[in-house]
Amino acid sequence: MIINKSIIRPAAILIALLLLTPATLSNAMNTVETINPEPPIIYIDGQRLQPKVDPIIINGNTLVPMRDIFEEQGAELEWNAPSRKVTATKDDISFTYIIGQTKAYKNNQPLSLSVPGQIVDGYTLVPLRLVSETLGNVVKWHPKSRTISISSAKQFETSVDYGINLRDNPSSGSNSLVYRLIPKGERVHVIREIDANWLEVQTKDMVIGFISAKPMYTDYSSPSLVNRQADELIAYGETFAGTPYEFGASPNQTDTFDCSSFVKHVFKHVLGMDLPRVSYNQAGEGQEISKEDLRKGDLVFFSARGLDIGHVGIYAGNNQILHTFSKEKGVHYSSFDGQLKERFDTARRLF
Repeated sequence: MIINKSIIRPAAILIALLLLTPATLSNAMNTVETINPEPPIIYIDGQRLQPKVDPIIINGNTLVPMRDIFEEQGAELEWNAPSRKVTATKDDISFTYIIGQTKAYKNNQPLSLSVPGQIVDGYTLVPLRLVSETLGNVVKWHPKSRTISISSAKQFETSVDYGINLRDNPSSGSNSLVYRLIPKGERVHVIREIDANWLEVQTKDMVIGFISAKPMYTDYSSPSLVNRQADELIAYGETFAGTPYEFGASPNQTDTFDCSSFVKHVFKHVLGMDLPRVSYNQAGEGQEISKEDLRKGDLVFFSARGLDIGHVGIYAGNNQILHTFSKEKGVHYSSFDGQLKERFDTARRLF
């Protein structure tokens, strides 16, 4: 009989853990965290920190290379090798610490360390949270993504236009915890763009979390976010390639589309925008732009059926329009030239 050792080992480990006392189990789990082969990713004001050596986690505390973490947060650093003493200054803050001890000092006031700093492979590592919070910054550990965010925000430039949930991770699923509702009118600081759908933010009450990036919720915008959202808009619209054309198609289904129901559905699904049903009314939304200034995601309107505005499509970049008007082609791309350019009426930018 051949025994598969790969099956026995996990089972044996599970049995051993079940036999541990709670205190011993806690220590075992801390040890597992310490030797986790994947170090956490650290962001300082949205920029990824590239330390000279990987951070380590000991009993839930992240230790990082001393010079990297101080200087990236704007502190001036002095290192006394014989005494192993660190002195860092930033504005009116003075921080001193002797590596290996369990106390540090901020403006001569003692601070307790649950894990002392240490020297590993010639690099001096210090507790990230202690350093960052001492320098006046906010620190947040995101366990699901194994990332750490450090924010020094003092200005809150983004206004909330519609009540929005502040979450513990960039997801609206059942595994996402809602910290609180951010009401209309409150201002936040955007730390970084996660993707086309989510922003990491800091609130005035010093909480770091995630909010939807959809335009309806805040006045935040940037070229990179616009590009991401336009790409997602086009990619989603493209999934309906070949879907049959039906004039007057119901906007409550996706088996058929006419030009405006297609645009309405795509913008609602991707960006949360609730556009009017017909193209003529859609042409009153957003900001008017010229055809020379078109960018991905803009709406392009054309004359049709004797109307000044009787057709709409989504500009997809590279002189392409994603739209539908033909029973033979359904949803498809067309080059923005020939008759389309001749029938062009206006273009609108909605985000």
